[in-house]
Amino acid sequence: MEVFAGIFIPFIGTTLGAACVFLLRGALNVRLQKGLLGFASGVMVAASVWSLLIPAMDMSDGLGRLAFVPAAVGLLVGMGFLLLMDRLIPHLHLGQETPEGPRADLKKTTMLVLAVTLHNIPEGMAVGVVFAGMLAGNEQITVAGAVALAIGIAIQNFPEGAVVSLPLKADGDSKGKAFLYGTLSGAVEPVAAFLTILLAELLEPLLPYLLAFAAGAMLYVVVEELVPEASEGEHSNIGTIGFAAGFVVMMVMDVALG
Repeated sequence: MEVFAGIFIPFIGTTLGAACVFLLRGALNVRLQKGLLGFASGVMVAASVWSLLIPAMDMSDGLGRLAFVPAAVGLLVGMGFLLLMDRLIPHLHLGQETPEGPRADLKKTTMLVLAVTLHNIPEGMAVGVVFAGMLAGNEQITVAGAVALAIGIAIQNFPEGAVVSLPLKADGDSKGKAFLYGTLSGAVEPVAAFLTILLAELLEPLLPYLLAFAAGAMLYVVVEELVPEASEGEHSNIGTIGFAAGFVVMMVMDVALG
């Protein structure tokens, strides 16, 4: 029951963020949006280090000086996987007019949701692999640590849900439709988490690699999308401040609760 509830915590964050469409009249203020993007980046980087990469190396202590190998290999494969998905799936990033990936006859709203959905996959995988480690009785991963990661991702998912739903409403979609799209963009997370748990149970010896894989995929999203979006144009310093705040919040949660 704890695992079932845990993997849905990030999805709840996205849903609550998408519900902002019923509370706010217009799109998010540019400065606020940059701050939230920076905050999400900080949370994901801290989660990648403390919740995923460090446990991956701790689990590989038996390799001695080569304990870094599973973490290094998993991280690179995770980044490569997201790079491949970025090339194979048509999507449109917020504030952009030119879609990425293969050409497809899809609506702008659909491609925007696909972009956010693509980025939510590694977050779901991260939650899933941590809970899988907890179920396996791994000493490096506790219930509190797994829940801390889920809550941290939920916190950064809140602005993400709002960033999807509010622009859709501003473009003419109804509040209900904008809320639905914002919510659906996060639905992939519990699915990815559940599938990762099943995979990890079958491939338990590869758990350090899976942890690092999730970290690499999350870091790809941060470096490729979130940081550039938070830094472009004016007020880039607000994104930097948001990053620092998000990093510290996630670091404190992981260390204090883990």
